[in-house]
Amino acid sequence: MDKDARSSLTGIRIIELTAMITGPLAGTMLADLGADVIKVENPPDGDPFRSFRGGNYSPYFCTYNRNKRSVVLNLKDEKGREAFLKLIGTADVLIENFRAGVMDRLGLGVARLREASPRLIICSITGFGDTGPYADRPAYDAVGQALSGISGLMLGAEGQITGPSVVDNLTGMYASYAVLGALFERERTGTARTIQLNMLESAIAFIADPFANYTMAGIKPDPLMRVRASQSYALRCNDGALLAIHMSSPTKFWIGVQKAFDRSDLGSDPRFESRAGRMENYEQLAQELGATAKTQERKYWIDRLVDNDVPHAPILTLQEVMDDAQVRHLDTFTEISHPVHGPHITIRRPVRYDRSRTDQPLNAAPDLNEHAAEVLGPLGYSTEAILELQRG
Repeated sequence: MDKDARSSLTGIRIIELTAMITGPLAGTMLADLGADVIKVENPPDGDPFRSFRGGNYSPYFCTYNRNKRSVVLNLKDEKGREAFLKLIGTADVLIENFRAGVMDRLGLGVARLREASPRLIICSITGFGDTGPYADRPAYDAVGQALSGISGLMLGAEGQITGPSVVDNLTGMYASYAVLGALFERERTGTARTIQLNMLESAIAFIADPFANYTMAGIKPDPLMRVRASQSYALRCNDGALLAIHMSSPTKFWIGVQKAFDRSDLGSDPRFESRAGRMENYEQLAQELGATAKTQERKYWIDRLVDNDVPHAPILTLQEVMDDAQVRHLDTFTEISHPVHGPHITIRRPVRYDRSRTDQPLNAAPDLNEHAAEVLGPLGYSTEAILELQRG
């Protein structure tokens, strides 16, 4: 890591015992803020995400592990655990996303960790919590989406699970938010918290508004509930390209759509005169707008929508996103390079301080065990001793 880079969490050391997405994303977000994040991996192959495209440096792994250092330790062996505890003694935070009870079975429960570092903040991420009828079950993104109600709000008639990881990512975000709060509290009071969060509750918290509508107003949500209320539409133009419109509640946007599509007749249609009517007759209005959209190419409609100040966007492929004028202006994507694996594109953090991201360190995800000597050497381990610690 660039030691000259000045960032919010410079001087904070975080140890990760994580794999896949939730814990690694939390660590990456904190590393992007300048924390020294050391990823402790299992022998012989490390994080399973490493091999998702073969080898040990897949795009999946690189996405969730930039700005970190990697060390392999065999935590099933007492010598490996002793080395880990020495490392914990240098740390501010531990993030782990094992199943409930695994840390205790490894002999690395809270009490032993606190002996190694009384000021250690411990962040434990599980699928369903560390107690209860589901506590011992394995959990992945689709499981969290299904059990939380997210899938019921997103799946169409065919019932096919689609789209990117949602619960994995949002749980990692909640974890980083919890760690930041705990660090701030420790600086004020000296109290080091043990944080517990799980994928199920994180996912439920993420869709608070459907639950509020159900419990307060008795509205049973379905996959179209949000788009009806927000008056969002996906329209196909005559060149086959897709266009999204989001009118929300301001009347001016509904008037703007009528003007952009040259459909003043829709404004006088009793079905669509009020927002409540447009919500109730959402499918019919979608058909009317869709039929009009098919008469011109997408560029024509975009120009019209811009002229009438209507919230809209083309529905883009990933390459089109990278080529988009606003995305390029924001300098969202950048290239980083690993000395062995070479360059690849990464996404800058979406946060600026004082309108700048110039102080952000960006380093490629580590190779497996790349930093063993520089991390364990200062703890008194020779090259031979390090090799012994890593035998699985």
